[in-house]
Amino acid sequence: MEPASLVSSAFALFEKEAPAHRKAWLEAVQGLEAASRLDPKTEALAYLAVLAAARLDSGLPFHVKQAQHAGATREEIISAVLVGLPAVGNGVISALPAVIASLEES
Repeated sequence: MEPASLVSSAFALFEKEAPAHRKAWLEAVQGLEAASRLDPKTEALAYLAVLAAARLDSGLPFHVKQAQHAGATREEIISAVLVGLPAVGNGVISALPAVIASLEES
């Protein structure tokens, strides 16, 4: 498990107040990971792209660290965040501050 400081306060509250739901959620996540045919690095980068496009910035610090752990470089992580730029517009740029801060903590 990643350090608690990387988990958003909302997710930490979810873990504390709804442990059965958390367990079910994590089992679903693990099942989806097992079903994926992407290598861990590609999956982590794709997930960062989705988070940025969906503007789910609170998950970025945790998932940046996962991408790094899977071997992604700083440049690959930034590129993944910006890959949605043509499709969803400059909203993905709002993810950059959280991503850069997470990268600089390394």
